Amino acid sequence: MCRAETLRWLRETGPSALEQLYREADRVRREWVGDQVHLRGLIEISNICSRQCGYCGLRAGNRELVRYRMSETEIVACARLAATLGYGTVVLQAGETESLSGAFIANIVRAIKTETRLAVTLSLGERSLADLELWRGAGANRYLLRFETSDPELFRRIHPPAAGMMRDRIDLLRALRGLGYEIGSGVMIGIPGQTYETLARDIERFRELDLDMIGVGPFLPHPATPLGCGDAPAAVPPEEQTPNSEEMVYKVVALTRLACPEANIPATTALATVNARNGRELGLLRGANVVMPNLTPPVYRRHYEIYPNKACIAERPADCDGCLRGRIAQIGRIPGTGPGGRQRGQPHE
Repeated sequence: MCRAETLRWLRETGPSALEQLYREADRVRREWVGDQVHLRGLIEISNICSRQCGYCGLRAGNRELVRYRMSETEIVACARLAATLGYGTVVLQAGETESLSGAFIANIVRAIKTETRLAVTLSLGERSLADLELWRGAGANRYLLRFETSDPELFRRIHPPAAGMMRDRIDLLRALRGLGYEIGSGVMIGIPGQTYETLARDIERFRELDLDMIGVGPFLPHPATPLGCGDAPAAVPPEEQTPNSEEMVYKVVALTRLACPEANIPATTALATVNARNGRELGLLRGANVVMPNLTPPVYRRHYEIYPNKACIAERPADCDGCLRGRIAQIGRIPGTGPGGRQRGQPHE
């Protein structure tokens, strides 16, 4: 699909036309990755962060947030629970900080790989090549690092660099590929200053990077941040500003599936936040094939507040698992088995 066609679909608002787009994305999803919905157990291991990102509630400047870091014992216990629940992958996610040392994470990865058959995905921000290599050697399988926007100036406005953390995310994604990781990335939709043209370039960048996993979600600024208080970057004409609407997220999910048919694409928690009734299901019906049940102990989960009113804050892991499996069944899909890595080169059989 050329950029002009992508732009046309991004601007499309007609219900019948969009249903055509969604049907095609669902057909491609079924052809290339099948009807399995893979469950990735999410463990939010720490909300400590050194960055001052303009929208995220974990930013270092948010003095109202209660900070925490889970212990190795707690994290490995959550991984064991993931295995018991039948998941194939755990995702270790945290704020961006060097206080989570390379050795600490490597020890956790080794323990999980020793005690379970789970694939391990890391989402720990911009880290040194030495750390990334250490974690890959310890057994980590995948790494998630969102580039957030393909507009470098807009990225700098919303992600001020921190001392010692000024690494180019596109370069890091390529380095991760070289180390043997499956790589994941993605963008936010509706960032103030983001245009339709920029968003179309984002989708092209997904394809150029040959991403294995792609996550997209609405821009949801935390109120205790500059962007949450209305301190927006340089304005663009209103007709060029992408909305952070639920519909725009579905369009990008569908277009991403068409551009990257083999990729694993989640129906994100953010979709469930903007539409608690059936946001995840609609994402799955419009190109997605992954959900991420939260295994973080509730005592910590409520403090991992990237954006406000996050879905499923109070649910116990077993309740979240049962809920998601029921939602998957309601749309005629089946829970995935095994690690659910990308299958390259041919349609699903």
